[in-house]
Amino acid sequence: QAAVHDALNAIDRRAQPYAFDYQAVATAAPEAAVASAAYRVMSALVPSQATLLDAAYAASLSTVPDGPAKDDGIAVGVLAADHILMLREYDGSSAAPPPYMPGTGPGQWRPTPPAFAPAAFTHWRFVTPFVLDSADQFRGKGPLDLASARYARDVEEVLMLGSATSLVRTADQTEIALFWVEGSVDGWCRIARTISTQTNLNLWENARLFALITLAMADAYIAQFDEKFYYGFWRPVTAIHEGDNDGNPGTVGDPAWAPLRPTPPFPEYSSAHAAVGAAAAEAMKRFFGTDDIAFSTTSMTAPNAVRSYTGFSHAADENGVSRIYVGFHFRHSVEDGLTMGRRIGRFVAQKTLRPIGE
Repeated sequence: QAAVHDALNAIDRRAQPYAFDYQAVATAAPEAAVASAAYRVMSALVPSQATLLDAAYAASLSTVPDGPAKDDGIAVGVLAADHILMLREYDGSSAAPPPYMPGTGPGQWRPTPPAFAPAAFTHWRFVTPFVLDSADQFRGKGPLDLASARYARDVEEVLMLGSATSLVRTADQTEIALFWVEGSVDGWCRIARTISTQTNLNLWENARLFALITLAMADAYIAQFDEKFYYGFWRPVTAIHEGDNDGNPGTVGDPAWAPLRPTPPFPEYSSAHAAVGAAAAEAMKRFFGTDDIAFSTTSMTAPNAVRSYTGFSHAADENGVSRIYVGFHFRHSVEDGLTMGRRIGRFVAQKTLRPIGE
């Protein structure tokens, strides 16, 4: 999305470029630039999808009349894509994940059932951010004290509402849990496409919108994995199993407890899902200048559900609380994840891709 934005911006500069500061011929075909920038980056990142990408690229270019304008558009798209790919070539995303030693004491993360898989994405905290100054720029204050009354309340809430066999979670809360359990990027890019259609955005506006939200989400993931592995806090399933051994008189162990869906294999604090959703929501709020655009959306993990929202923050808050209902996170982690995400979304929107003259 950064490459697409900068390719279009090189033809007609309407915003600050992300990284590719170039002036193309004004007659270059914008649609060809978009197609070639997207195609070249995706071909480099997911070569296994070459057949699908080749067909999509050919279909996109078939709508652009042959001639110098088309050729110039393709050329600027290639230049923008190559610039961004070169910029990110040594960003650490392809590094071998280092081993992470699980803990054994109260509060320390350890592999969770049923797979008991080792920690995943252990290298992502070292990936170079796209916009943030550093991965720890917005790092939170950390998990709750295990001996605190609030921690006991958080454990009790997940124990009751996040259980696979919960008798108190409502049908709507279950739908929320399953609706938002899909990947954050899937859900929030779908929301952005819906809002784009509702508001009739043009090519340049779409390029800036999608670049902003994807840059914000990418940096939210990097910041989140920095935070997760810095604190190394245990997941609710472990905390509930070990409730007799955490030193808190307000918790009771339940070794048979299981979450609504299997827990992801990395530490708990804070909620990446909440942070990524809040980052996207804040970036959209800044793009449109308002939080109050109503919309409805769907989900791949709750295919029969359609949920409606009064605005971006409404959706981000529900996305965050869904992690309690699915049994993955404590409320404190959700709240701190939302705070981090909003700060990242705001920072990205203020620092990059600013409209010319703003």
